[in-house]
Amino acid sequence: MVKSKAGILAGVAAVAAGSLLLAACGGGGGSSSSSGSAGEKGGTIYLLTVAEEYDTLDPQIMYTGEDLALFGATIFRTLTAYKISPEDKEGTSLVADMATDTGRSSNGGKTWEFTLKDGIKFETGAAVGCADIKYGVARTFDQELTGGGPTYAIAYLDVPSDAEGASLYKGPFNKDATNDVAAFDKAVVCSADNKTITFNLKQTVPDFNYTVTLAAFAPVPAGSAAGADYGKKPVSSGPYKISEYITGKGGKLVLVRNDQWDPASDGYRKALPDSWVTDFGLSDTLIDERLLKSEGNDAFALGYGLTTANLSVVFDDEQYANRRVNSFDAYTRYLAVNVAKVPNLKVRQAIGVALDREALRLNAGGKYAGDFADGAVKPNIGIDYAPTKLWDGLLGQPVPATGDPAFAKKLLAESGETNVSITYDYAAAGGDADKAAAIVKASLELAGISVTLNPIEPGQYYGTIFAGDHELMGAGWGPDWPNASTVIPPLFTQAGGWDLSQVDDPDFNAKVTAAQTELDRAKQATMWQELNTYAASQMWIVPTRFGLEQRLAGNKVGPVFIWPAYGSWPYADMSVSK
Repeated sequence: MVKSKAGILAGVAAVAAGSLLLAACGGGGGSSSSSGSAGEKGGTIYLLTVAEEYDTLDPQIMYTGEDLALFGATIFRTLTAYKISPEDKEGTSLVADMATDTGRSSNGGKTWEFTLKDGIKFETGAAVGCADIKYGVARTFDQELTGGGPTYAIAYLDVPSDAEGASLYKGPFNKDATNDVAAFDKAVVCSADNKTITFNLKQTVPDFNYTVTLAAFAPVPAGSAAGADYGKKPVSSGPYKISEYITGKGGKLVLVRNDQWDPASDGYRKALPDSWVTDFGLSDTLIDERLLKSEGNDAFALGYGLTTANLSVVFDDEQYANRRVNSFDAYTRYLAVNVAKVPNLKVRQAIGVALDREALRLNAGGKYAGDFADGAVKPNIGIDYAPTKLWDGLLGQPVPATGDPAFAKKLLAESGETNVSITYDYAAAGGDADKAAAIVKASLELAGISVTLNPIEPGQYYGTIFAGDHELMGAGWGPDWPNASTVIPPLFTQAGGWDLSQVDDPDFNAKVTAAQTELDRAKQATMWQELNTYAASQMWIVPTRFGLEQRLAGNKVGPVFIWPAYGSWPYADMSVSK
């Protein structure tokens, strides 16, 4: 996912701090257990978070995995979706959602058609039709409005671009005579009965039916004034709707039943709880304490990660066995280096070489934190992964996990730059995140790189990053589906939508396009492996961990497992026991 960017690890410890910050979707496995007697209708599930708000509720901008999973289970429907399962392969397999099937392709994979089920309505009572999906997709093209959201629609749809690569269609609100509405109307076509939507693509996209799982393809009432304020209270097409949204410490988001939702039109969502309540602005230690006790409403609560101090408490005590999770998640944790601000390759490499990845791993939970990462592509994606040897000689000599200040100083000397300083942005999610930031600062300064720390409120983290011109920042990314086409292009091309590193390398871009359109899957995998290795050598990101994740649920909510599609709780199947 380009921003989940749906799905997020802000910095290297946000998961442990209970943040909702990992970008993009998933592909990552998980153990499964069940808490309480699942399947009962009624009650409320409570979500406890350190964030003071959601990054966005606008479907065309939403891109963190956890948010895509939660709101895809509650207020947004899409043409296709992922099956709910704890198993890697099954949990990333496609099923129909609003569409009658998982899509029909023709024209060599350049044309995709979906027909809508009957009975789908917005919370207003209005029927959802092709025009509403088309309108949502059109909003994606207004990058002043939806920048930071996934840009697959812009990259894939057969709409021409200008000499700089920007789409000639600028979205539904642009009234300029140069806005190429006609081209967009040819690229996205609605049938006369408003039931079938056809996407005409500029290139072969064999897995486009995975693309439309994203909330960016969710319907928005056609012709509505869905501008910058739409994310404050989007119109629901799912089984719940927003009744209250108060941001800040002590704030909350409350979702209640949408009486216009017809379960006969939706065999995907169980919609068992009567309501969902997110409590904002809690400390990570308080969340742990409340979940450990599991009393009152906290028996029906979910957290997003355990602090390192409580990992052994939870995993050494069998009383928590049925409500704990220790699972590979979907994400690669990394530091993004903005090449526009740090154009010197040797300086970027010095940053990576100096970083004490072992200290970061220990801070995040040691054996619970996962394995050291060697690039953007994570091994559990499948055939697209191959070792890059980043830390085993790719840079000219091996680099220990504790960092190598002497080698970093050598690289700085070769760079020709002196008095190198940099600002590091991270999500200030609590103690673990602050400690991780301090490790970044201390290890880089051992190599002579001056670091200024810039903590950002977790709920505003990615919005702030995308709105500004930042140098070094903590991030995390998981594939939108099990293909590195949802990792390499989003992270390292301007068309990808999650290019925190601001990479724009024409030769690299051409190779990415070639890999995206390659129909021989084995050959395509080799191409992604080579591109991942090249990106690692350029140190556009400093990969730190292929993560494990630990979570704890209250004792009356379940089922308890990590859904590999998004590295999230399986919200669409969850319920409380009374």
